[in-house]
Amino acid sequence: MNNEDPVLLHTEGRTRHITLNRPRALNALTHTMVLRVDEALTAAEQDDSVTAVLISGAGERGLCAGGDIRAVYEDARAGGSASLDFWRDEYRLNARIARFPKPYIALMDGIVMGGGVGISAHGSVRVVTERSRVAMPETGIGFVPDVGGTHLLASAPGELGTHMALTGDAVGAADALLCGLADHFVPSRHLAELTRELAGVTTPADVTEAAQQYVTEAPVAELAVHRDWIDACYAADSVEEIVDRLQNCGEPAAKETAQTILAKSPTALKATLASVRSARLLNSLEEVLDQEFRVSCAAFTRPDLVEGVRAQIIDKDRNPHWSPARLDQVTTADVAAFFTPLGGRELGLAREASAAG
Repeated sequence: MNNEDPVLLHTEGRTRHITLNRPRALNALTHTMVLRVDEALTAAEQDDSVTAVLISGAGERGLCAGGDIRAVYEDARAGGSASLDFWRDEYRLNARIARFPKPYIALMDGIVMGGGVGISAHGSVRVVTERSRVAMPETGIGFVPDVGGTHLLASAPGELGTHMALTGDAVGAADALLCGLADHFVPSRHLAELTRELAGVTTPADVTEAAQQYVTEAPVAELAVHRDWIDACYAADSVEEIVDRLQNCGEPAAKETAQTILAKSPTALKATLASVRSARLLNSLEEVLDQEFRVSCAAFTRPDLVEGVRAQIIDKDRNPHWSPARLDQVTTADVAAFFTPLGGRELGLAREASAAG
């Protein structure tokens, strides 16, 4: 093990530390990293001397900015399938984190987006700081929230999750707490002390007790201030109607939000709304991840993913040319195609969970 490894492992007391170690890439997840984290969880689960797992990110900028989207872009352009294999293992890891039998503590300091949410917000103890910026920004690159994100956002109060899913906006600590994406606010200056305290934890109650020594009240939740118009506007049945309500409800912030949404991929927006609404009706994270895998496989073949990554990440001209370009050009059949069963290529997490127990 050395500092060039993309995932660093060490043990303090009885807590196994997993550190994502690609700080220059904001700790973006590669397939290798996903497999390494899964192996680390297997070892921690089987080791009786380990009573908790803690995950954090190297560097000062954040836990994880998501999956390695450049790799997905190159794979999609080449007509490959490596991204599908990556997502298959990543989503399995997300489900494993959610059911991990020992406390799984995530330090969600700094940027936590996309895959970073998947590797943290399904954990049993989730800590945010004043530096936290949490988001599922996929619609801006022609993709759809995944890694169990639609499960988390569908469970948020009112329509806050729908707002986050469509806009892709990053929220701070208080809003992450409000939306159920985090459990505790700890000022970043206390993270080192908290980490030392966690070395001796053996039960979830121990973790909570250790965290409570440093927990303070988070700054005001911005989304809470706008809750009335968010709930009213996003309750609409279509993206078009949501945008219309935002533009005409009389709130300047709502009108700005409409413009934010209209800059995203029309196809991704409609698939995202359908995904979040469907996730509300599913019974488990595993069922949602199975659905997200279908949606991700479909999105991978659509032109908007390559174009969105090109505009936002590769060329950075921030001027994507979506296809189709308008919401009214995306048909019901277009959206339904994202949810088409995959036959023998299904992820199958729900079936496996049912068979196991």
